[in-house]
Amino acid sequence: MCRWLAYSGEPLRTSTVLLDATHSLVAQSLDSPLGAETVNGDGFGIGWYPPGAVAGSIPAVFHSTEPAWNDDNVRELARAIESPLFFSHVRAAAGPPIQRTNCHPFRWENWLFMHNGFLAEFAKVKRDLTFAIDPSLYPHVSGTTDSEVVFHLALTFGLADDPVKGLTSAVDHVERVGREHGILFPMQGTIAVSDGATIWALRYSSQGRSRTLFHSADIPTIRQMYPDAERLSHFGDHAHVVVSEPLNDLPGVFLEVPESTIAVLDREGYHHEPFRSAA
Repeated sequence: MCRWLAYSGEPLRTSTVLLDATHSLVAQSLDSPLGAETVNGDGFGIGWYPPGAVAGSIPAVFHSTEPAWNDDNVRELARAIESPLFFSHVRAAAGPPIQRTNCHPFRWENWLFMHNGFLAEFAKVKRDLTFAIDPSLYPHVSGTTDSEVVFHLALTFGLADDPVKGLTSAVDHVERVGREHGILFPMQGTIAVSDGATIWALRYSSQGRSRTLFHSADIPTIRQMYPDAERLSHFGDHAHVVVSEPLNDLPGVFLEVPESTIAVLDREGYHHEPFRSAA
């Protein structure tokens, strides 16, 4: 469906992972070995918090409907932007049209959100799900994707106060409405959300067969495993990435996030929390 990447750590030039890695996100837009689709050429997006941002800072976003591998603006921006926390996403459209308002990541105030996956038979449940969005948030839904609806449902159910609770309640609602419409497996995907300080990365599907999700090991650990890897000099000790698929082929560098799990990444590193149980 899509591929995405989230970075947190010392300020990093975004091209380091978006362009320069062996299996960079831009490379995955053209050739994604672990994706549901090999090619993800229906749009690109990046959202980033500036260096030195304080709590509540509003991230900047850039969206393009051009294929990431063929968009000179993507390369110019990636080489110019330096950020301590950023999201990026390449899209494979699965129904909703190719337009900038349908490109991830989505933003609300200081929050960023992106999704790889789908709501099964979205056309059947779109009206019920959309009408469940808080009226104060509804005007901010500018696109037509199921992903943006999930984001605003999570906001409706309290994501800004408790991200895990907000995501859980949103998925509960999606599954309840889906099954009322006879949909056996309503939810599929991986989700990343951030307030600018912490990243919550969810891997979950109603069927228990979720899209792939990985996060990097700690940089000091990776340096011990690969002391001669010159490329590691680009990363600080707190650098971490969460990715739809690994950025390189080095064993032990990327660890798979288990099914039905939220990986929480903050300044202390990762910890995992169970997310419901696969239906």
